[in-house]
Amino acid sequence: MSDKLRVAILGGTGMVGQRFVSLLADHPWFEVTEIAASPRSAGRTYAEAVEGRWKLDPLPVPENVRNIVVKSVDDVENVTKDVDFCFSALNMSKEEIRALEETYAKTETPVVSNNSAHRWTPDVPMVIPEINPEHMEVIKYQRQRLGTTRGFIAVKPNCSIQSYTPALAAWRCFEPYEVIVTTYQAISGAGKNFGDWPEMLGNVIPFISGEEEKSEKEPLRIFGSLENGIIVPATDPVITSQCLRVPVLYGHVAAAFVKFRKKAEKDELIAKLRNFSGIPQELGLPSAPKQFIQYLEDDDRPQVLKDVNYEKGMGVSIGRLRTDSVYDWKFVGLSHNTIRGAAGGAVECAELLKVQNFIQHK
Repeated sequence: MSDKLRVAILGGTGMVGQRFVSLLADHPWFEVTEIAASPRSAGRTYAEAVEGRWKLDPLPVPENVRNIVVKSVDDVENVTKDVDFCFSALNMSKEEIRALEETYAKTETPVVSNNSAHRWTPDVPMVIPEINPEHMEVIKYQRQRLGTTRGFIAVKPNCSIQSYTPALAAWRCFEPYEVIVTTYQAISGAGKNFGDWPEMLGNVIPFISGEEEKSEKEPLRIFGSLENGIIVPATDPVITSQCLRVPVLYGHVAAAFVKFRKKAEKDELIAKLRNFSGIPQELGLPSAPKQFIQYLEDDDRPQVLKDVNYEKGMGVSIGRLRTDSVYDWKFVGLSHNTIRGAAGGAVECAELLKVQNFIQHK
């Protein structure tokens, strides 16, 4: 019998669910043994359920999940009875997701979620493992509220913040206090490809519902602190943003302007980026990039076509760092939105939770 932790993927037929399936196909610690989706997919094999809907071409549907019979996400007892924890990529209203994820957690089954529904629940950790791994400690307070001994919910932050928040984290010693950021976001962030959304070809849409609030507020929760059993968001840097949908399949780009309280030289800022690492690198977590942030010297980098898959999509690329006539410094960042920004970030969170003993065999 395998020593791997048994995993259920909730919402496994959607784009992020498919990315979970793909990333976990050969994972050394985790094995997908259950897949749950909407009732219309229940009772079909996974291969049947995603036929004509598989969005990760040219990657194939992994052999190890093709014959798993999909269950309804509402059949909580049967989905959870033989798994150690769940990944959540549910596609429902926030209210429905909040309720369903708590229902799963109360079966003593941890839930590691890609969804935004619990990102502002005060005792739910929202974590980029390289930046705020200590926030996982809030889980013990969450368990008291839920009345569980094993079950809990942990989330990863929005995909749009991954391309600039790591740089701000690397520069915390220079005290960034004001940031303007514009994100240019790939269509897969909406769970679509060009076949689903042909009107995006050659187009830019200057609005993504709810995205600007997430881009401005979620970094502050990442930089927050655990106080009295909840995560209290930081008060700076103050961030204002605009978010645009652009005709790119994978990769969110950010153009950011930053003011610092402490003076910094360009070589110091670049060194902080290149040397920035955290517990995932120290522990050699399976999904962790060896170098979290790369700085690219060429004026025309980072580029989606050249850089989005840096460190298998788990790294962040920064370039065009230069002084600004109004702000102190400006730069461009790039991250893979469905790997680092979605499923891959959640997998790395689960790896951290395993090492911290929050996730164990039932």
